[in-house]
Formats: sequence, C-alpha cells, structure tokens
Amino acid sequence: MTSLHRSRRGRRRLGVVAAVTGLLASLFLAGTAAAAPEGPDDVAHSDNISLLSNTPVSEAIPGIASDLAFQGRYAFAGNYDGFTVYDIGRPASPRVVAEVLCPGSQNDISVSGDLLFLSVDSSRNDDSCASTTQPATQENSWEGVRVFDISDIRHPEYVAAVETPCGSHTHTLVPERRNVYVYVSSYGPDATFPDCGPPHDGISIVKVPRNAPERAELSGFDVLFPEGGFPGSDTGSETSGCHDITAYPALDLAAGACMGDGILMDISDPARPEVIDQVQDTEHFAFWHSATFSQDGSKVVFTDELGGGGAPTCNAETGDEYGADGIYHITGTGDDRRLAFQDYFKIPRHQADTENCVAHNGSLIPAQGRDIMVQAWYQGGLSVVDFTDSQNPEEIGYFDRGPVNPDVPTFGGTWSVYYYNGYIYSNGQSGFDVLRIDDPRTDSARSVRLEELNAQTQPTYR
Repeated sequence: MTSLHRSRRGRRRLGVVAAVTGLLASLFLAGTAAAAPEGPDDVAHSDNISLLSNTPVSEAIPGIASDLAFQGRYAFAGNYDGFTVYDIGRPASPRVVAEVLCPGSQNDISVSGDLLFLSVDSSRNDDSCASTTQPATQENSWEGVRVFDISDIRHPEYVAAVETPCGSHTHTLVPERRNVYVYVSSYGPDATFPDCGPPHDGISIVKVPRNAPERAELSGFDVLFPEGGFPGSDTGSETSGCHDITAYPALDLAAGACMGDGILMDISDPARPEVIDQVQDTEHFAFWHSATFSQDGSKVVFTDELGGGGAPTCNAETGDEYGADGIYHITGTGDDRRLAFQDYFKIPRHQADTENCVAHNGSLIPAQGRDIMVQAWYQGGLSVVDFTDSQNPEEIGYFDRGPVNPDVPTFGGTWSVYYYNGYIYSNGQSGFDVLRIDDPRTDSARSVRLEELNAQTQPTYR
C-alpha cells in the first residue's frame, strides 16, 4: 500500500538433504542479479520464476491497481475505481466473476467471512459508490471504511460505511468470532481540514459485528504517540499517524509502520492496542511504509517507501540502503520486547530513471525452516527474498518487466504481490499476474493451505 500523494542417522540424513538443497539452490540462483530489462516489451526473470497468466486491467474498473486479499478459490483485487473478484480455482486461467465500480483511493482491500472491507483516503462528497471528489476542507466531505457483504460472491452488496478521522489510507483486520476490529491507518492532518486536524497521533478503530455489519461503528481512536513521534527532518517524514499495520493475532502482536517510526504493539485486547517499542532510522528510512513478521514472530521486515511510490529510487544514485527493507529482531519478553536492527535488503538490479521503484507490499512464502518473502517493487517487479540469515538477506528469485516508458517518467509496476496456496499473485498496472516459483528452498510451502489470507493480518502457517 502506498501514497501517491502523500537426530546420528537423522543428523547424517539432514546433512545430505542440506547439501543437495544447497547445490540445487546454487543452480537456481544463476542470473538473479542480472541487469534489469531496458525496453517496454522486455521481461527478465530468474529461472525459478515463471509467469502463468496475465489478466489486463479491466476497462470497467480502469483505475490504479492496489492491494489483494484471498478467500477459498477467490482473489479480490483492489483498484482506485473499485474492486474485481477473480476465480483462481485454476490459477493459470483466472476468471473474473464480479466487478464493482466504487471509486475512492486506495480501495485497499481485506476479507473476513462474508465481509469485505475497502479503505477510502480521498475526500468524497458522500459515502456512496456514486460519490465524486470534494475538497477535504468542506465539513460534509467523507472518507473512511466501506463494508460489503460477499455471501453472494457474484453480487457483492454494499452494507455499511464508517467515517474515520483523516480517512482510511490502509486498514488491518483483527478478527474475532463475533466482531471484526479494523485498525485504520491514516495521516496527513491539516488545520484547514474539519475532520482531520493535528495532532493526528494514532489510529482509528472500527468495530464491525459479523451478524449485523450495518451496525459498524467507530469504536475509538487509540493514541499511539502520546509524547509525539518522529518530529521530521530533511530526509525523514514527521510522524502524524500510521501508514500501515500488520497484525499477528495468534501472537497478540502487531507491527506498525508509522511514517517516521516503526512500532511493536501488544494487541491482546484488540480494542486497546498498546505500544511496546518504538524505533527510528534517521539516516536511511524516509517513510516507514509496511511490515511483515517471520513465521515464528521473532523478526519483522519493515519497508521504506522513499519517494512515496512515484520516484525512481532503485537507481545507482540512490544506492542499496535507501528505499529498502530493514530487518529487525524482536528481543526480550512481555513488555520488555524490543526491536533490534539487523540489516537492509534492496533488489540488486538498477532500474531506469524513468521507473518508479521502491520497497513495497509483500508477504511470507511459508517454507518450512526458512524465512522467505515475496515482495513488490513497482517497476522493479517482484523479488523473492530469503532473510533466514537476518544479517545476510539475499534475493533468490525475481520477475521484472521493462519500463513503461524508457524516455519519460511514468507511473506503473507491481503494487502488491502475495503467496497464496502454492502460487504468487500480483496486482499491478500491467494487470493481475499469476506466477509460480519452483525452488527447493520454497517447495515445502506448497503443502500449506489457507482458507483466507489478508497479508496485513498474518496467519499461523504451521
């Protein structure tokens, strides 16, 4: 999500397996640091990644492609103009089963049971799907969270809207049996905005009853930075809210990417999250954007969205420690848990100066015994990153299209890319992609089957 504006035999056996796996892995690694493609029609990829299908952006929902969510045999693709539902029962041949026109950036999307949620962070004249843009300075302008009933997957029904302070740039579900709590991230307050004045030092919490979603309501605003967040600098953003939060409900933890701060939260009481630790990187991070936990919850990978998603920050001039991932260990126990920095990761292919490229949305590939994720980099394509050794993360696979325009800076590329039930799914400006990774390091992940996936609500894979 982004802002365009803003055991003796046993040991011997394991040793042999490790040796064979290492040998095979070295073969797959060939070419992962190859040069980026140079022309609009060029594609470069590692030998272990293959593109199975591409479904172009629909003319009926033509806006900027944003986030993805999954449930059963369906993928839900957000778009600034609404959302599309794909049947991915046959991953190599996805079919469109529903298209809902409902403008409101970013339309970041999540699903839980029969409910679907959309984030709206553009000021509208009302909460309907027929709304038009309207200045945030007008008191009757609306921004917030929309709720749909998807019990009939082919005919989603709009059932509720909840206005939230400063809108909903992104959101995170913390589901319970009776209710779904929605953590709403937003930022960018202004004294001229009637519903979004400073200080904006926390997150909105929306409570949605599963059996009566029409009674969805703003249950509170949780202050995360009572003493203030990062005040801002020439290179780093002032913290005035959060950009994105990833919850790990099974561990009662959440990690927040909050503009100038990275935070770790206790969410044992979903309605009252509490900050355990707060870190800053004043030298290398410009805008804390998103977070991903390792499977065991001992690590967090934060991303830095240098340039807001619209700048060419994967070039030689920017270097490999800016617009990158930051890998952190979670040390200690209870309220004494702390985030400890380990290393940075950035894709090893320099992109053209006309390509917007920066660390963006990704998710774990639940390989057994390893920490591996797949991640979007806009026009830098997608990258598969092994961060098992936190101080020596490495790319083990990639897929990269050439620049949209090699001569003029043009927005494009992969917004979000997630691994779900054996395949990699990407939502971007080139459409909805389905890819496959064949690699001894990730093959074990295919045995993991989920009924639902929202990347910002991290599941327990094993």
